Order: sequence, then C-alpha cells, then structure tokens
Amino acid sequence: MAHGNVANVSAGKPAIGGAVFWAPLGTTLPTDAVSQLDAAFKSLGYCSEDGATNSNAPSTSDIKAWGGDPVLTTQDEKPDRWQVKLIEALNENVLKAVYGSDHVTGTLAAGLTVEVDSSEAEEGVWVIDMILRGDVAHRIVIPRGKITDLEDINYVDNDVIGYGITITAFPDSAGKTHRKYYKSA
Repeated sequence: MAHGNVANVSAGKPAIGGAVFWAPLGTTLPTDAVSQLDAAFKSLGYCSEDGATNSNAPSTSDIKAWGGDPVLTTQDEKPDRWQVKLIEALNENVLKAVYGSDHVTGTLAAGLTVEVDSSEAEEGVWVIDMILRGDVAHRIVIPRGKITDLEDINYVDNDVIGYGITITAFPDSAGKTHRKYYKSA
C-alpha cells in the first residue's frame, strides 16, 4: 500500500511584510513565487486570522432523458472568488483598494477623505503571498479581479474595524483566472 508524504502537507502563513497586494490593471505581473513585485503593487497590510479563502467550485445541471434518467451533466459556471478580511482600517492603500483610488484623497497625517458612492469597484491585479511548510514560497496571482462583495463593517469597541472583501477573478487574455507559483528556499 502506497503512503503519502507528510512533508507535502502544509499550511499557508502570510509572507513577512504583507500577504495581499493590489495594483492597477495593466501592471506587470509576477511570473514566479519569489521575484520582487512591480512598484505599482501596494501592500494591504494585515489580514484577519481567517486568512484567504478561494471558492472555485463549478455549478452544474443534469440533463435528463424522457422518463427522468440523467444522461448528461453540463457545467453552468465555475466562478473563481477569493475572500479576505483586510484589518488595517487606517491603511490608505486598503481604503483605495476597497473604495477606489479616485475616491480617497489626502493622507492620514494631513487629513484623509473617503468619498463613498454607488460606482462600481475598479478592476485590478491582486497578489497573495504565503510561506508554506519548509519555507516554500507560494504566490497566487489574480491578473484581473475586482471586489464584488463587501461585508458589513462593524464599528464596535471589542473587535477591529475590517473590510471583508470578495474578489471575483476574471479570465485574462489566456483564459486563466489565477495562477499559483511555488518555490522552495
């Protein structure tokens, strides 16, 4: 009987210095797990302890013959969505990613203004960097994604202010919604 390799079992820890990055659409994409990101990428700082969650399950429909026997299953859609809660509520880059670059002006030191309206979120490039067991770098690159859901924001004295976002990944010119890169140390 074949056995698995326990060394291949891992957990995703955030990379030191930030795990989630955002850049405008058209920014040069990384093509490996360890190269330095283009200067256009902005760190979104700390995320909640829940980390990042990817939902990529297809939805299907059964086609039935007369009499009810299923004879074919077709795929209706296969959305690629990522959820993460950004908890640096005072990070200007977080506010720009959540509300749009054009809706955030000023600086925290001089006075920061966020103008919220009903405009659509802007598409951008998203990168999630992790360190796996054995110091293996793991990078997820979403070449085209936008925030399609924002959880309720709670302002209470016993929890952090956070932006629980859902990023929907759209196909790039090669039809890929995200890429995963790995590199051992």
